[in-house]
Amino acid sequence: MAATEYFQDFMPGNVCFGCGRDNHFGLQISSYWDGDEAVCRWDSEEKYQGWPGILNGGIIASLIDCHCMGTAVAAACRAEERPLGSEPEYRYATGTMQIKYLKPTSNDKTVELRARVTEMRGRKTVVHCKLHSNGEVTAEAEVVAIRVYNSSQVNESVFGG
Repeated sequence: MAATEYFQDFMPGNVCFGCGRDNHFGLQISSYWDGDEAVCRWDSEEKYQGWPGILNGGIIASLIDCHCMGTAVAAACRAEERPLGSEPEYRYATGTMQIKYLKPTSNDKTVELRARVTEMRGRKTVVHCKLHSNGEVTAEAEVVAIRVYNSSQVNESVFGG
């Protein structure tokens, strides 16, 4: 059986709070393909609760956001029929994120996020994501990811340079 390829392992220099391998104080999420869905399983800690035993909504938003940005990067590579980590390197940022909090999410159980790309057009990728806790969907979101960096077109970066 092949080793799981986590999207975040192919994002050098990533210091993001949610998905950055280079941020040791962050959430350190790991996302991977399961067919046409991107999956992330994550275990919380007591410090991330909003109420006793309930995961904080801002942490939920961060999980969804970062999982969807990683999904956008991986989907772009997949659409171009090239492996993760190959050139050009892309980075995405959140254009919009609409979250529906459906039920309280346990802070004591592993959460699972499942995301599907519903649209790719130019620099824009739309991702639909569901967060599962204890066998139920407790939040869902539609996230618009915008490619803000393309290493082969440095002028495309919104970060200057």
